[in-house]
Amino acid sequence: MRRALRLAQNALGCTRPNPPVGAVVVKDGQIIGEGFHACAGQPHAEVVALNACTVPPRGATLYVTLEPCCTHGRTPPCTERIIKEGLARVVVACHDENACHCGRGLDLLKKQGIEVVFGVCEAEAKELVRPFFKHVTSGHPFVTLKLALTLDGRIADRTGASKWITGEAARGVVQKMRKGADAILVGAGTVCADNPSLLYRGKGGEKLMRVIVDSSGRTSARATVLTDEAAHRTIMATSAETSQKTIKAWTRNGATVWTFTTDRVGHIPLRKLLQRLGKAGYMHILCEGGGTLAGALHDARLVDEYCLFYAPAILGDGTALSGFSGKGVRMKNLDRLELRSVKRIGDDLLVRLYPRCGCK
Repeated sequence: MRRALRLAQNALGCTRPNPPVGAVVVKDGQIIGEGFHACAGQPHAEVVALNACTVPPRGATLYVTLEPCCTHGRTPPCTERIIKEGLARVVVACHDENACHCGRGLDLLKKQGIEVVFGVCEAEAKELVRPFFKHVTSGHPFVTLKLALTLDGRIADRTGASKWITGEAARGVVQKMRKGADAILVGAGTVCADNPSLLYRGKGGEKLMRVIVDSSGRTSARATVLTDEAAHRTIMATSAETSQKTIKAWTRNGATVWTFTTDRVGHIPLRKLLQRLGKAGYMHILCEGGGTLAGALHDARLVDEYCLFYAPAILGDGTALSGFSGKGVRMKNLDRLELRSVKRIGDDLLVRLYPRCGCK
């Protein structure tokens, strides 16, 4: 099963609106076939693994990270192929929370006399498909908030300079996070200050979208996200009052503009933006700041996972930019998160946290 989980990692960021899944076929103690679901519309992991078998799989065991589907979609149900091949045993890590499948595929296999083992590496498998589960059950994307901070909680100095707070190793981890996401979300301030590309630099990130929240229309039409070869993968989320001249300039190279009625203080309604992204099929959004956007997402209880990279450094400047520029709370209402892991990345620390149950 751990091999199947590693295979599924290859598909992160490529399968929307489907989940990443890996599968391994074992016969007489030997792996005879394996594979993963590469993208929507292509064969599911179970079928890829069965197609790859070097000997007939009759009587073999299938290990799969997610419950096999039992309904017709873009592809036939995997349960149908499993039964046809005469597999003797299916080992499944976790259920599919899609109501169309949850438990039904396993029941069908049992009725056909196939032994089913459930729950092997279940926690790891659920972690892998959390964005899919969030999307399929709520229609909303899963939001990871990533910030690089000094020990005193600053993401840039008083001039807005932020390169580089964390080291090269931490930036490499962020690249992997980008590969696993469907879209990168930042505020206009980040684009104006840093002019980033927000792309994954390796292979496999060709579908990664960029979403820029700009209620005032201040992003330059010459920004990298609007002029590079991936400009058609940029969405500008802006106010309905943004001028047509600005919108025309933004879209010159293929970018898309979504307009929203702003709230009473002129901000883009983030919940509605995420709803629209979810409806468009985006499962996993990686927010890379800045502080105003991070604070607004936190205040609105829209963050599913916090990934905070802390550098062993202190700015010591009360006017430097804070990682969370939100409304804030009094001490009695202090937001306490659930600590999931702390990991050293080079000279930096990656702290992963979830909202506590009942806080969202």
